[in-house]
Amino acid sequence: MSEIVKITNVEGRAVPIRGNDIDTDRIIPARYLKEVTFARMGEYPFFDERFDASGNSKPHPLNDPKYKGASLLFVNKNFGCGSSREHAPQALYRWGINAIVGESFAAIFAGNCTIMGVPTVTASAGDIEKLMRAVENDPRTTFSLDLQAKTISFGEHKIGVDLPDTYRSALTSGSWDSTAMLRANLSEVKKTATKLPYMNKFAG
Repeated sequence: MSEIVKITNVEGRAVPIRGNDIDTDRIIPARYLKEVTFARMGEYPFFDERFDASGNSKPHPLNDPKYKGASLLFVNKNFGCGSSREHAPQALYRWGINAIVGESFAAIFAGNCTIMGVPTVTASAGDIEKLMRAVENDPRTTFSLDLQAKTISFGEHKIGVDLPDTYRSALTSGSWDSTAMLRANLSEVKKTATKLPYMNKFAG
């Protein structure tokens, strides 16, 4: 039985990716959408910006060893715009990202992240610049994102963040994971199913 996971805090090191209007085509190139499962998506985020045609590495934060193991991503304005492909948040999550902090997000991208259990929270442009400079100056800095208090902290600094109440409630209550909730309440689901007339043809 799947356990309902309540996400109230995300802690770890961070990686900054600068630039406004970074779309899902850049996050995950279209040719990787044909894969049957998401299993290898962690290999592909920003692939065309990280590697040349021969597969050689290019300068990019996700290729930089000093950001290896980062679990928070810092971004700028309108991150995740463009086509509404779930593969984009899947690629970032499977690379290792557990939360994204930015100036703003495309609505569908933020929604796709939330149903995967990846918080997308916003902060002012000035505060995002402060966060990015902090991690660029010292990649070993540990950040703590508190969804209940709506803050992100590092060292002696505490910055206010925001996210829609519906997203915050879903994450902190564990209702973001609909599959786990159904499995945790399987007996009630079965009882309800027996009362649905269109389910009778599947009985027996």
